Amino acid sequence: MSLPPQDPDANNSDRPNPERVVVGALAGAFGVRGEIRIKSFCTEPADIAGYAPLYTEDGRVFSKINLTGQTSGALVARLEGVKTKEDADALKGVSLLADKARLPALPDDEYYYNDLIGLPVYDAGGTALGHVQGVMNHGAGDLLELRRADGETVLMTFTMAHVPTVDIAAGRIIIDPPEGLF
Repeated sequence: MSLPPQDPDANNSDRPNPERVVVGALAGAFGVRGEIRIKSFCTEPADIAGYAPLYTEDGRVFSKINLTGQTSGALVARLEGVKTKEDADALKGVSLLADKARLPALPDDEYYYNDLIGLPVYDAGGTALGHVQGVMNHGAGDLLELRRADGETVLMTFTMAHVPTVDIAAGRIIIDPPEGLF
């Protein structure tokens, strides 16, 4: 497999690159000629191609996404450097990131997940409770994965009732956790 160019700004730390947002994931081969399935996280799945170049966390750059079709739950595409079924299968599970500047602006009450990860979390009285370790969505709504000050991880629904304030500019989140969570 001939690899696409490497991104000199590849992020090798545990924190997400604040200038990039995960917009999809590679889901393995489609057929035997190097086409690959892409699970798009975009509201309109095909929009992912317009956000190219797309980056991987290990520094690969896909400068063009050539969408060739659609299959159950995924788009089908050709990517630079992916020539065979084996090439495509080797990329299964790899996240695709786009430059945040290429994405549409969000309404005031919506956030890109990577804007939340790493933010400190406080209660309404200003007591530091921990930080956001991750954000998940399993279909019923978003969950914040919070790392408490004692190192334990807890999940909390990301609703106005439990998370009344998200201040990206100030770099903090204020929560009203359910009794016994902290």
